Amino acid sequence: MDIKTLIGETTEYDKKEMLEEKDPRSWMKSVSAFANGIGGSLIFGIVDKTNEIVGLTDPEGTSEKISRFLRDKMDPIPPFKLRFEVEDGKTLIVLDVRPGSETPYFYVGKNERTAYHRVGNESVICDAAKLRQLSLRGAGRTFDSLPSGYEFSQMAFTKLISTYYQRAHKDFQDTNYVSFGIVDGNGCLTNAGALLADNCPIYQSRLFCTRWNGLTKASGLQ
Repeated sequence: MDIKTLIGETTEYDKKEMLEEKDPRSWMKSVSAFANGIGGSLIFGIVDKTNEIVGLTDPEGTSEKISRFLRDKMDPIPPFKLRFEVEDGKTLIVLDVRPGSETPYFYVGKNERTAYHRVGNESVICDAAKLRQLSLRGAGRTFDSLPSGYEFSQMAFTKLISTYYQRAHKDFQDTNYVSFGIVDGNGCLTNAGALLADNCPIYQSRLFCTRWNGLTKASGLQ
């Protein structure tokens, strides 16, 4: 994807006229947000409001400073790549930030340690719920897989068993409770299991399910 195409993007791309060394949080919050989300790119050398390509006077020196800021101000350091692009005879720097596996990624400043995430075209501070979600993701876990505190032996799943038979045309086996992530190895219901129980003990909860046509969402059909 070329630079002029990127200029029109919002959610996954940010533009900076220059490297703001005295206020690194102004651009590093986007690095945190991209790493905590689906990735994105920062383009240095473009005026944000007008999309004017102004280029950088010292791209090599600027790239070294960007790398140093990432090493000193990000914890942990997210996966990234720096590259030069030339448009209209002017050199730009593109900082590609890939989605990280060690979330949450924090910007560390003076008396500050803050994680950001992307909302539309803005990088906003993660609240407590978002931080918990990112921490679970970084640990390779999800809310659904966590133990709920309820005993499997105290719950019934007649609706699940009936629906499974209707859809799959075969009986629901005891081993399916484990393979489906409904119960853990200690006989405790996971949060997913508690939500699927006949009398769901997690109050004020709702389930939303989507059935996609095929193996991916690429077709857009449901």
